[in-house]
Amino acid sequence: MQAITQLSDGLKQYLLITGNYWVFTLTDGALRMLVVLHFHQLGYSPLNIALLFLFYEVFGVITNLLGGWLGAILGLNRTMNIGLAIQIIALSMLLVEPSHLTVAWVMIAQALSGIAKDLNKMSAKSAIKLLIPSHAQTSLYKWVAILTGSKNTLKGIGFFLGGLLLNLVGFHDAILLMVIALVLTWVISLITLKKELGKTRFKPAFNTLFSKEPVINYLSAARLFLFSARDVWFVVALPVFLSTQLGYDFWEVGGLLACWVIGYGVIQAFAPTITGQHANKQYLAKWACGLFFIPALMALALHYFSQPAYVLLIGLVLFGFLFAINSSLHSYLIVSHAQREGVSMDVGFYYMANAFGRLIGTLLSGWLYQLYGLESCLWVSSIFIAIAAIISTNLAATK
Repeated sequence: MQAITQLSDGLKQYLLITGNYWVFTLTDGALRMLVVLHFHQLGYSPLNIALLFLFYEVFGVITNLLGGWLGAILGLNRTMNIGLAIQIIALSMLLVEPSHLTVAWVMIAQALSGIAKDLNKMSAKSAIKLLIPSHAQTSLYKWVAILTGSKNTLKGIGFFLGGLLLNLVGFHDAILLMVIALVLTWVISLITLKKELGKTRFKPAFNTLFSKEPVINYLSAARLFLFSARDVWFVVALPVFLSTQLGYDFWEVGGLLACWVIGYGVIQAFAPTITGQHANKQYLAKWACGLFFIPALMALALHYFSQPAYVLLIGLVLFGFLFAINSSLHSYLIVSHAQREGVSMDVGFYYMANAFGRLIGTLLSGWLYQLYGLESCLWVSSIFIAIAAIISTNLAATK
């Protein structure tokens, strides 16, 4: 306790924001796996499972756009706490009798969860810009990488936790345990977070929601296709394939995806060591080009070899490593290039594109898998990465 009290105010706020983000991410990852596996167990088709997340992603797009504006007006502590409160409501909606868990009801709960998640993420990422001195770009890259990497590690643990809880206590009690954890986190956050963090000295006009900076626009467009490329095969197609084609139990599906996301998060956290501390926007196209080949090779291997488990395992490792570097570079560059005054607006616009990419990927994941199988999802993934690489090449030419 004495060591904590001796920390600087900025570092204390960083630790509080990170802890808040960690708990939220853990429950969000568990919720994703619970919903996918529970409704697959009930006999829902891959496309119907994807539709359960439709509003989650749609409202994520809207929230990131408006959330950055709200963060500039209200302060990032308030948008983060509002996000936690909304997530508590969303999870509580899933505690109703099983007969009331209709597609429409779950979609509404997921809509609220999408709002909550992106308010929380936008607030956490924006806050780092304000807590790190403007001249300390190396430190900024390091702290952004740690926050991003640890978030995804916790999300991976959440995947495993979701599958495990579904096996151990069932859907209802798993949700109840997460509600209790979030309520405790919310109370601590209300008491401890700095009141004016990120609040601008002026009220930004509504028409400033859309970025006019070429660097922010290029970064956002590349992010959209990058995350579409991941989710088009990872969100619905992969867990359903593992369950139906390879016969994995729920905890095995959750465990495998958890290990992948945890490893991916660890690589993100160490990205500055891998790429060098002074990364810049010229790096993006190079790393995207490396990633392009992985899903295409996986699709070919699935078609010509009779050991899909080995193909997926090797492919997941390679894709996860390269995707983690790409994602970490993106996360650093948007925070680095965002304007310090009203940082949440640039970050919110960027993560709006991120959410739109996830929306596209999620819908295509269910639709393509149901009609054409996992190989088609992987081919589309490669195409999206190629587009992201082309956009990144144009980004490198901007001033």
